[in-house]
Amino acid sequence: MSAAARARRLDEHASIVVLERGAYVSFANCGLPYHLAGEIGREESLLVQTPQSLAEALALDVRTGSTVTAIDRDARTVHVRTAASEYDLPYDSLLLAPGAVAVRPPIDGLDDPAVHALRTIDDVQRLRGTVDHVLATRPEGEARAVVVGAGFIGLEAVEALVTRGLSVDVVELADHVLPPLDAELATLVSDELVHHGVRLHVGVSATQVSDEPDGSVVVTLSDGSQLPADLVLVNVGVRPESSLARDAGLDLGPTGAIRVDADHRTSDPHVWAVGDAIEVRQAVTGAVGPVPLAGPANRQGRRAADSMLGHRTTPQADVLGTAIVRVFRLTAAMTGASQRVLDRAGIDHEVVRVHPGHHAGYYPGAQQVHIVASFAPDGRLLGAQAVGRAGVDKRMDVLATALRAGMTADDLAELELSYAPPFGSAKDPVNMVGFVAQNALDGTAPQWHPDELDEVRRDTLVLDVRTHGEFSRGHLPGAMHVPHIQVRDHLEKIRAAAAGRPISVHCQSGVRSYLATRMLIGAGMDARNLSGGWLSLLASRPELRTSAVPTQPKEPATV
Repeated sequence: MSAAARARRLDEHASIVVLERGAYVSFANCGLPYHLAGEIGREESLLVQTPQSLAEALALDVRTGSTVTAIDRDARTVHVRTAASEYDLPYDSLLLAPGAVAVRPPIDGLDDPAVHALRTIDDVQRLRGTVDHVLATRPEGEARAVVVGAGFIGLEAVEALVTRGLSVDVVELADHVLPPLDAELATLVSDELVHHGVRLHVGVSATQVSDEPDGSVVVTLSDGSQLPADLVLVNVGVRPESSLARDAGLDLGPTGAIRVDADHRTSDPHVWAVGDAIEVRQAVTGAVGPVPLAGPANRQGRRAADSMLGHRTTPQADVLGTAIVRVFRLTAAMTGASQRVLDRAGIDHEVVRVHPGHHAGYYPGAQQVHIVASFAPDGRLLGAQAVGRAGVDKRMDVLATALRAGMTADDLAELELSYAPPFGSAKDPVNMVGFVAQNALDGTAPQWHPDELDEVRRDTLVLDVRTHGEFSRGHLPGAMHVPHIQVRDHLEKIRAAAAGRPISVHCQSGVRSYLATRMLIGAGMDARNLSGGWLSLLASRPELRTSAVPTQPKEPATV
């Protein structure tokens, strides 16, 4: 619809026909989980436009219930089937925007009436009806749902179902929820889900849905466990709906997505394609494949219309993959390449972690924003992720803009962002990311990372510079404890304890240990700072929550 609307704005006299096999056009599918939750009360609010409104405002001929079954590229026609008739429709220029279809995992019983999807208006109507029925017929607190797939839509649906009063189990094949998020930040999301009563089953898959005599079902998992449920929601991803293009002989990529050029032309010069069905290039790694996101799809429609009508075109930009999701009180967001993606692509990078407040700490209500960012050795930003209760969207939008502009750590450090105590800090979290990256990249503050913990404990002296109270609530066995304000007074004791080994320093978030690291380096010692501190260590190594020593050790470990 963005292409059709743009085409009309460019040419008042063009004949523009839109063919849609469903009953709705231009509906807000991103709003479906919020309608399920009741936050968006009226279904009509999801209908951004209707065929009538588009005809009145833009003189578009929008035909719903019209399925295109074939493309005749030689005759330049499409074959259209409706409930009442079939016909061939000629075109000068054809745009394909078929979107994506839900992946059907290999689950026995997937066609059971208790199993639902959440991609269309029809889906949410059916799902809301089931939820209403279950809540009306089950005793209070006993309505149960299983959600298979803990991606963006899956987690939004989990929140909606819990909000409605259902008890929810989540099944995710990956080793953590929200797989595009790095595991250390996904831990925070898992904690939030558990806090709201959600039961997590990660690293396993659903294998069967079977009926029970009382009308409920049981979901069997690959580890043999069974989950009772009144409804099952399956959202394990999507694949390009490219069958029409394939049957017409258009070029497809290895993922099955339609191959297009910078102007969104397919291998046929009279056919364009946009949206979830096409290949795009990831901006950081250069990987090519589908990226099913609403923002890029809408911009692609605008660019394709420009190309189709011979208007000035802006070639397709590589996609950053910027995304955001709310999970109860938390927000998780990302842009660019994650650590896992960079590792798989063999791209050298330095990771920094910061945990600042979303606004000035002395102003009431400051919330921590947990940010992880990756930089190339030359300082270019490669990707960033963040989780927090407030201020995440603002910082991620700045970082996405910086990534698009090719900014470096130096650029982030110098960004002039809006500041007043209720909104931010004089040193904004984005500036802090730049500062920490500068120090890591130029050697001012060498880093060690949570995934190096075993090697660090074996080969170095671990120096914990937190307060006595923080240390007593949990610390690494064998760590030497010197509060950072006492480090200068105990340099020789630290040197003796190190016995020629490197010193791996940490505090709670990485700030005080940075100061201590600089003191030690100034005294001629080989010291490095834990990126993100104890907070990042606990997130990356959850087992430390129970294995970290919760009592004061004996001297001489503590000074």
